[in-house]
Amino acid sequence: MTTELVEGMSAPSFSLPTNGGGTINLAELRGQNVVVYFYPKDNTPGCTTEALDFTSLKDQFANANTAIIGVSADSVRKHDNFITKHDLGITLASDENTEVCNAYGVWVEKKMYGKTFMGIERATFLMDSSGKLTRIWRKVKVKGHAEEVLTAAKTLS
Repeated sequence: MTTELVEGMSAPSFSLPTNGGGTINLAELRGQNVVVYFYPKDNTPGCTTEALDFTSLKDQFANANTAIIGVSADSVRKHDNFITKHDLGITLASDENTEVCNAYGVWVEKKMYGKTFMGIERATFLMDSSGKLTRIWRKVKVKGHAEEVLTAAKTLS
């Protein structure tokens, strides 16, 4: 069982493959704030809206010294297609083995249409420049979420 993450704790470190053949290592982002948002699946309505919302605010996040990383269990190839299809301007990391999702407590039992399955709970984590969790949003509702995260990020810079 993973320890429940709470604000004030150090964020679990990770290194994941990203769109475009890259790798993102959380430790290498020290010195800037970081938003890690977990989402269920590329090219689904809510996830597309969330990615577009973060993309539309990426310059404002950059001005607040804040990097944005979207994480799902989709493959890098699916991320590349998702980015191309919607002209996304953010980094998407692939957690196909769900290790990072488990570390952040977002790989959970879900129910849909009477079926129970494991999947990603939409959640966002904001870290300060030292890697401490400053805000955690669980069971995120997409509408207005990226703006709320940006407001919180601005208080850190």
